[in-house]
Amino acid sequence: MKNSNRPYYFLLFFICHELLVSAYYFEYFLGIEPCPLCMVSRATVFILGICFLIAALHNPKGLMRKIYHGVMSLVAALGVFISGRHTYLQSLPADEVPSCGPGLEYMLDTLPMSAVLKEVLHGSGECAEVSWKFLSFSMPVWMLLIFSGFLVLMLIPLFRREHNYSFSD
Repeated sequence: MKNSNRPYYFLLFFICHELLVSAYYFEYFLGIEPCPLCMVSRATVFILGICFLIAALHNPKGLMRKIYHGVMSLVAALGVFISGRHTYLQSLPADEVPSCGPGLEYMLDTLPMSAVLKEVLHGSGECAEVSWKFLSFSMPVWMLLIFSGFLVLMLIPLFRREHNYSFSD
């Protein structure tokens, strides 16, 4: 398999899989309830993981590879935006934190999707709460770093020229 990117895409898919497993571990075994922005971040990881899996199965070349990387860059950029917003909310002083709103399930049941997205991306008081830290970074900061890494990895091939090397030349 000359110039196959399958292992690379499968590795990125596996990383997304493990991020989701970790999120469910935190929720169901450690009892840390996800806020609305956490849920949107989780959905973004899921979508990115599906993109990586499809890319691994398809193993695109040339222009198709650039299209795949463009789409995956957009999804990763969305993740950077969401986790950046979440990190910002957590950095606010207590008196500037938005008030807690209704739960995500209630909003999905009662509001149109556009209003739900607006409310979720605006954030609420529960999104500003820091419930876990590792190496002094909260989950949204870690996700900001991870999404930024995915974004850089997806942008590099977009701006690199394709080379077809052959041993027979």
